Amino acid sequence: MRGPHNIIRLVRTLATFERTGAIGVVLEAFEAPPRLRFVARVLGWPFKWLGLRGDPALPSVTRALTALGPAYIKFGQILSTRPDVVGDELALQLQYLQDKLPPFPISVAKEMVAEELGLPVDEVYSAFSEPVAAASIAQVHQARLADSGKTVAVKVLRPGIERAFRKDIDAFYFAAGVIEFLSPASRRLRPMDVVKHFDGVVQGELDLRLESAAAGEFAANTVDDPGFQVPKPVWDLSGRRVLTMDWAEGINLADNAAIDAQGVDRRVLATRVLQLFLQHALRDGYFHADMHQGNMKVAQNGDIIAYDFGIMGRLDEYTRRVYAEILFGFIKRDYRRVAEVHFEAGYVPADRDIDEFARALRVVGEPIFGMDATRISMARLLTYLFEVTERFGMETRTELILLQRTMVVVEGVARSLDPQINIWHDARPVVEAYIKDNVGPKALLRDLQKTALVLARFGPKLPGLVEAQLVRQATPHEPVRSRRKVHPVLWVLLGAGLALAGVLLGQKI
Repeated sequence: MRGPHNIIRLVRTLATFERTGAIGVVLEAFEAPPRLRFVARVLGWPFKWLGLRGDPALPSVTRALTALGPAYIKFGQILSTRPDVVGDELALQLQYLQDKLPPFPISVAKEMVAEELGLPVDEVYSAFSEPVAAASIAQVHQARLADSGKTVAVKVLRPGIERAFRKDIDAFYFAAGVIEFLSPASRRLRPMDVVKHFDGVVQGELDLRLESAAAGEFAANTVDDPGFQVPKPVWDLSGRRVLTMDWAEGINLADNAAIDAQGVDRRVLATRVLQLFLQHALRDGYFHADMHQGNMKVAQNGDIIAYDFGIMGRLDEYTRRVYAEILFGFIKRDYRRVAEVHFEAGYVPADRDIDEFARALRVVGEPIFGMDATRISMARLLTYLFEVTERFGMETRTELILLQRTMVVVEGVARSLDPQINIWHDARPVVEAYIKDNVGPKALLRDLQKTALVLARFGPKLPGLVEAQLVRQATPHEPVRSRRKVHPVLWVLLGAGLALAGVLLGQKI
């Protein structure tokens, strides 16, 4: 139900930030204007007593988010990778949210594993450790298989997590509805659709069977990627609330000191993280959509190991081409082409001025080139982009939410490894390679081949479709004026079928 209890939930959110002292830290980190700071404090102070107390041992913002629940924790995880947006100090505080949350008892985990697998834990695993990592949705134990002695990771959902997420998302739906009602201008951003999309992603993350399938598919796609590893699931020891997979041994990607001590070049790692993400998104159309440091390790040989496949993104081929052309246009500083791609894809209404839009894009792109990366304010850049989208009537593309969010996270991870990284310079080889193979004559021939294969599947139906149409035309009692002509599509299908048959016959001859 999305009723009055959601109002209390949202008021409690503001009150919790006020009670924990987080509200001032957040407003300062985002460089909020004085008027907004005044309004937030005035609204938060009277309800301070309603706020959750949280763990006093934690920093204020981390304390507030952990007290409010898993959905808020997820949001904090994203911000932890963006020191250029929230500042180094707050980003460091938020890294706690990635895999260092309070665990639930091992006895409860064993009960859940035994219930899910239908076997006693001691019969399946010869060793089962205390939690080695605890995040917002699940925690991980190191275990050893009883039959083979192989070391594995056992992921177990938090008890009652489904209900906790349902409560948070319910409040988000309510807030989105209120925003759309009070601010009609916000409807172009489709807040309800955004929440609905987030809801679907979360529901998928709460079923570990889907994560097993995602890990298997991702491992198959990336098996030949140099410097990259994906642990594989143990299918017969996995279920809805339990996932068993290969153990990933390595250094957490957030531990720069340990990476340096191991002799791994962090600049190489930063470039690899960025390029791998782009390869997976463009080449495969299937990418890891939760690539923060807590979900990646550095192996002894310097490989990047990715795990936690609860959130994966998928892009159709057309969207991949559009995304690549936009990126390539920015890289080439061809803002006119970037604008044209936006119009061709329908991202911008056709009645807007394309030249004006291209000029606005130039203001976004030009500061990136020829400037020290440390001087680029991503917060200001995002603010300007929002102003551009509002001015030109662009709507939120829900199918690109995961891609956009992951790009932000990946850039943050890369900058944490190498603050001097040039994002556009390192992205260029991957985007150029994709453009070469997927935009141009080679792609046209491949598209025609796919079209022919689709038409071939309709081959057995063509004679029946044509005959039925001709019979209807020749019905004696139907007036001549009302007799329908053969649909043009049928002629196209018939012609394509004959052409395809000629090609096939020609090959046989």
